[in-house]
Amino acid sequence: MVKMTKRGWITLSFLFSAVVIAIIIATTFNAETVTALLAINVLFLLLALACRMIALVLWGLRIKLMSRTLGYRVGLWYCVNTVLASLLAGTITPGQAGGEPVRVHQLFKAGVSVGDASAVVIMERVLDGIILTIMGLVIIVATGSLWRTFGPALLVLIIVAWVFMISFLLIPVIAMKYPEKAKRGLMRFIPWVLKKGSKLGISSEKALSTVDREIDNFFSGINHFSGSARWGLIAGGAVTGVFWVAEFMVASVILMGLGLEPFILTSFFFQIVIAIVMMIPLTPGSSGITELSTSSLYALIIPSGLIGIFVLLWRTITFYLNILLGAFAGVVIYRREMAATGIPPPSEKQA
Repeated sequence: MVKMTKRGWITLSFLFSAVVIAIIIATTFNAETVTALLAINVLFLLLALACRMIALVLWGLRIKLMSRTLGYRVGLWYCVNTVLASLLAGTITPGQAGGEPVRVHQLFKAGVSVGDASAVVIMERVLDGIILTIMGLVIIVATGSLWRTFGPALLVLIIVAWVFMISFLLIPVIAMKYPEKAKRGLMRFIPWVLKKGSKLGISSEKALSTVDREIDNFFSGINHFSGSARWGLIAGGAVTGVFWVAEFMVASVILMGLGLEPFILTSFFFQIVIAIVMMIPLTPGSSGITELSTSSLYALIIPSGLIGIFVLLWRTITFYLNILLGAFAGVVIYRREMAATGIPPPSEKQA
């Protein structure tokens, strides 16, 4: 079996997305597409890019605030760079799940214990789920006729996505209610981890002690968020709400750049469904699946000739840009770690 490198996974994720978008454009291209391309308002595209950048800064702010409530002071720029680094990992892992370990690792490098860092990252996902559910319910109530426009296939997709997200939200709730049982369940995986670690020369006794301590830290951090650190959860929830508004505005601003109405409420609901679908671990970075669900949903509100160009512009800002930003963050982390060890980067060695 061929072992895939990181570059290979990035290429595979990119190809999944590019091929699907190419098919969408090929099947929807007409005279209306040409007219829209010639009339694109670049200022709106720059505004959409600004919305995306604001969303990423808010994500970093959320990490900073939640870490602060657990007693750690992590700089805002450090948190934003952590987010950017996790974007690259997200593009090469199913359901973008690879971003979480990166954020945990970077918080650990900043002095946050592994257990507390894991608690912060898990609670991020919980807040995302809560806010997305609330926003979805509000929009459904505000636009009661929205469901009537969905076909059976879309309704099934929406239901499956929401069931998946709610199931994920139940994990930390169960862990908080039954910490001992949850810990025993986690500890069952330790022998397998230790077996892998022994090949790297890691002491089983030391590793077992460390894992046991960090699991306790994790549950302690989760409990703090429901107790003494509750204000951090509230602040994190508020930032999460603004984050998703900024993130969802990207699509509406792109629509305006194409000379269309922003369809804010409808577009927000579509974005909620897409965001949940992207959490399902099916393909690297959810590429391909995201483009198909996006084109299917937005085909309900925008002309067919503009679907392909809309999906391309939206994915450029919300997906392809992740690769560039993640690579930039990786360079920053590399230079920082080299400086911490006293080893100058290659450019400085040559100088």
